[in-house]
Amino acid sequence: MIVGIPRETKNNESRVAIVPSGVKVLTEQGHNVIIEHNAGIGIGITDDDYMKAGANVVYSIAKVYENAEMILKVKEPLAGEYNLLREGQILFTFLHLAANKELVKVLLDKKVTAIAYETIQTPDGVFPILSPMSMIAGRLASQIGANYLQINNGGKGILLGGILDTEPAKIVILGGGVVGINATEVAVCLGANVTVLEINPKRIEFLQSHFNNRITVLHSNSPNISKALIDADLLIGAVLVPGALAPKLVSRKMIRNMSNKGVIVDVAIDQGGLLETSKPTTHQHPTYVVDGITHYAVPNMPGIVPHTSTYALTKNTIKYIEKIAVQGLDKAVSEDSALAKGLNIAGGEIKYSTLHELFKK
Repeated sequence: MIVGIPRETKNNESRVAIVPSGVKVLTEQGHNVIIEHNAGIGIGITDDDYMKAGANVVYSIAKVYENAEMILKVKEPLAGEYNLLREGQILFTFLHLAANKELVKVLLDKKVTAIAYETIQTPDGVFPILSPMSMIAGRLASQIGANYLQINNGGKGILLGGILDTEPAKIVILGGGVVGINATEVAVCLGANVTVLEINPKRIEFLQSHFNNRITVLHSNSPNISKALIDADLLIGAVLVPGALAPKLVSRKMIRNMSNKGVIVDVAIDQGGLLETSKPTTHQHPTYVVDGITHYAVPNMPGIVPHTSTYALTKNTIKYIEKIAVQGLDKAVSEDSALAKGLNIAGGEIKYSTLHELFKK
């Protein structure tokens, strides 16, 4: 199979879809790997590094799309790449299609086979490719929130954990999954006052036990969210509904009850965001202010730690890439139920049930 890796085009996205060790796995099996010039430069991987692993370097993104049977990316194609996609081509990347109607239409019209990293799910409920990125995003969320609470970044000038006789910051985290637990771990380590809202009773019990009652855990519902946000310094949105739009859990009225110059980090923005006031931003312009509250809503948060993110990503994608390349898509999907859940679009049809329900309306 001819596997192509273009350089990422999303704002300040320095990750790359594969590292040289992954390329070597493919080329040693006889597959042809084409990679765009400087695709790995953001994390210090040179063209020479890729060529030593057996890849062929090309000097335009068009050449990658023109020749490759399977395109590997980190993030979804942007508008400038739409015309490069072609019928029957496999696109393997983070897609988050529920919040991107335009891309859904392009993939359907062009009959591209689109496999989403974020919906690959093992029988035990684990998302093996999404999970490490969620861990990174969760940890970053608390760090970023702390940064924007600083007065030099427009915040109220509060230290997350306080010191001596000063009060720590009040942090509210919506969702106790992978993002939420990692955000909580960082916040707790820094000494913040943390409240987590979660809907799953078993998860609530786990969070209480895991953090040894060092945090407050509440059942997630509108009254509890509203109450928790009163005078909150930082809100982290960490709810995931696989393949679907994020639920709008936080109204503008609730936001107005937060502490003046408070901060919101909406990690769920990839899926549309959890707030009435959510809208995507970029690493170049990461924030905006509504009612005195700083909103941070960058869809590709792990992109600011590209070295960690890229190696974690390749470690988890390579077995699926290898399986598709060796067996062909049809056989790979039929034999691997986790990979089958990643198949979002094929042959001009939506294959992922949650996505189908959303777009059939």
